Amino acid sequence: MQIRLAVEADLPAIIEIYNAAIPTRLATADLEPISVESRRAWFRSHGDRYPVWVMTIGSHDIQSDQNEQIIGWLSLQMFYGRPAYHKTAEVSIYIDPNYQGKGIGKKLLDHAIANCPKLNISKLVGFVFAHNSASCRLFNYFGFEEWGFLPQIAELDGVEQSLIILGKTLF
Repeated sequence: MQIRLAVEADLPAIIEIYNAAIPTRLATADLEPISVESRRAWFRSHGDRYPVWVMTIGSHDIQSDQNEQIIGWLSLQMFYGRPAYHKTAEVSIYIDPNYQGKGIGKKLLDHAIANCPKLNISKLVGFVFAHNSASCRLFNYFGFEEWGFLPQIAELDGVEQSLIILGKTLF
């Protein structure tokens, strides 16, 4: 397994993993699958400051070998889109369903936390549905605390769900 910066050619695999999360109603408020094209601008908005990392298995020579498989990804993005929040990033993590519960999320989040000082990011926030116990455990494992709670803010298949804002100060 290896963690590396995502490249645009990874976008189909990133979207496939994301779309696999939609029917679970645990990790995203999207209700229908999204397309690669609809996320191209999102991907391009990331860069040196707010990277997307992928966890891969198989060959690590992405230019010549088709045997590499992306099994999870993590993105950092600007929080709230205002300059005063420049040291805070929102973190999102998605894992291939076949690899969930195998520590991939821990490795990705550990990698992001370790790289945040180089990115001048001192705070991370995650938005997690309250009923997503696996994600809550993951963030709690790394010392994230509840910084906010939005009761019954989302409706998923006719059921109102709450959102927890989890945060961590890194330095």
